[in-house]
Amino acid sequence: MSVFRPCIDLHSGQVKQIVGGTLDTSDLKTNFVSAHPPAYYTNLYRENNLRGGHVIKLGPGNDEAAKEALAAWPDSLHLGGGITDLNALEWLDAGAEKVIVTSYLFPQAKFDHERLRKLSEKVEKKRLVVDVSCRKREDRWVVAMNRWQDLTDMDVNEESLALLADHSSEFLIHAADVEGLCQGIDEQLVEKLGQWCKIPSTYAGGARNIADLELVNKLSNGQVDLTFGSALDIFGGATAKFEDLVAYNKRVAA
Repeated sequence: MSVFRPCIDLHSGQVKQIVGGTLDTSDLKTNFVSAHPPAYYTNLYRENNLRGGHVIKLGPGNDEAAKEALAAWPDSLHLGGGITDLNALEWLDAGAEKVIVTSYLFPQAKFDHERLRKLSEKVEKKRLVVDVSCRKREDRWVVAMNRWQDLTDMDVNEESLALLADHSSEFLIHAADVEGLCQGIDEQLVEKLGQWCKIPSTYAGGARNIADLELVNKLSNGQVDLTFGSALDIFGGATAKFEDLVAYNKRVAA
């Protein structure tokens, strides 16, 4: 069964919700800036036993905020944003349960299998998540890096996901074109992920309400979990209630 996975997106040291496709552009669109520190959200997730959420550093200036978020509930959240072979162990030591990697695997936007293999050996496969966040181009999805601005040479498909799964324990997939818009999920992508993903996977992008969680469960045959961002009331949203999603997870676990 698909479940709700929480998130903490960090930008310039603050918890924010940003329209994904506008990152690192002159037209940055921010849906929400929190008055609360990162640890506030971690404690909220801890109180409701929402393990496996992701903390994403969107650009520079977020290290201290990320460490605060992880320290509030050690070994329970996943940390992504600028992860390389040089700092992955540091973030695990700082309290991340797992580290999330994307751009490091794509020097000059070209996939480097050897980098993935070595990183997986260094941190252990069970503690590595590969972010295959993507943008749609015609009838395919292309992995995007550098805060979703640069397209790589890898398509998201059954073959590529099988290759990545050999060295990682989970996938995180932001549909960057609909991220932050609250206009619905990419249904075609979610359905394909349900067929292609053979390891635990979390989709993010466009979720509006609890009906979208039920839709993801249906489309993916329960193989893909869902993250809510801008639509969620704890992030200033009006269409998805945190307490309803917590209750949903409890029903599924029962």
